[in-house]
Amino acid sequence: MSISVLADKCTGCKICILYCPFGAIKVESKFAVIDLDKCNLCGACPPACKFDAIAIEQKERKVTNKEQYKGVWVFAEQKHGVIDTVSYELLGEGRKLAEMLQEELCAVFIGYNIKEKANQLIFHGADKVYVADNELLNDFQDSAYAKVIFNMVQLYKPSILLGGATTIGRSLLPKLAVMLPTGLTADCTGLDIDIEKRLLMQTRPAFGGNIMATIICPDYRPQMSTVRPRVMKKLPEDTSRKGKIIVVDVPLTKRDIMTKVIEFVKDTTTHVNLHDADIIVSGGRGLKGPENFRLIQDLADVLGGAVGSSRAAVDAGWIPYSHQVGQTGKTVAPKIYFACGISGAIQHQVGMRTSDVVIAINKDSHAPIFQIATYGIVGDLFQVVPALTKKFKEILK
Repeated sequence: MSISVLADKCTGCKICILYCPFGAIKVESKFAVIDLDKCNLCGACPPACKFDAIAIEQKERKVTNKEQYKGVWVFAEQKHGVIDTVSYELLGEGRKLAEMLQEELCAVFIGYNIKEKANQLIFHGADKVYVADNELLNDFQDSAYAKVIFNMVQLYKPSILLGGATTIGRSLLPKLAVMLPTGLTADCTGLDIDIEKRLLMQTRPAFGGNIMATIICPDYRPQMSTVRPRVMKKLPEDTSRKGKIIVVDVPLTKRDIMTKVIEFVKDTTTHVNLHDADIIVSGGRGLKGPENFRLIQDLADVLGGAVGSSRAAVDAGWIPYSHQVGQTGKTVAPKIYFACGISGAIQHQVGMRTSDVVIAINKDSHAPIFQIATYGIVGDLFQVVPALTKKFKEILK
């Protein structure tokens, strides 16, 4: 799409300025001027103009010259200089895809004072790391990060670009896909390559997790996916691996930074990160109230694990959303997953079925959770969970 101001109709009345949520319009010499770097074509200004002086036109997309695009890229997410685990998981999966295509695996690393961390991405599978290191990139902002990656893609032309289905990835990659423009498949749980057509096969749950859809992007590049954390396996660190670190120019000025991060507020309700936990104890509607999550917390504390929950418990306000496991929460893959008072709807199973061992505790012997459980205990969780906590305390003394 494109936007334009019609010179024969614009009167410079400034009404459009009031309706633009991005501050992209100013009036010069009684004529509205739109800053295309700030405008995201939201469509708020044309109906606001009383003189029909602003027009948005739908342009026909040109099919990408796919032969120019080579390589598998991974957006390596970091927070405060610490590389997120999902970045290593994506490099592990990206390594497989790159070898199938016989192309390079590259990481895109953005932030401030991060250059010395780039080798970690090479040790985990990257052949090259493109580093954008600038003070303006210290705090994540989707517009700034998208502009940097957009310029990289235009210059180096990767065939595939992957990111984590995290808060950052879900904000950044859709914006980037619109800018390029290309397609994006969100929340993937599986990736593969159609060797004959050299297409990325992107698999994700659909219709509430009842079917698995495989999606392709045949005409545009790069092919883009966000991938759920903890569904891919990261490669073991290999400090003998060699790779190339490429420092790229950052096409930003202070005017490009439209928001300022004042403070990061840490969630103090979580003792252990769900994504990194080897043991997770989750509670559901069967707990009957928020006060009974202390039973879940006690068992998790004894085992050195994290507390999870079903969506029902979060929706009821019993526990914060950051604990939610499932299709609309976190995807986890611990060594042991306790499901206490959780019936096991398909939406919850999507988030935890890759756990090595699933232990289900439910008084309903027909609950769906027992169909995927490694071990099942049919009984009253108010008796079973405290008994397990007591026994583990004795064993782990």
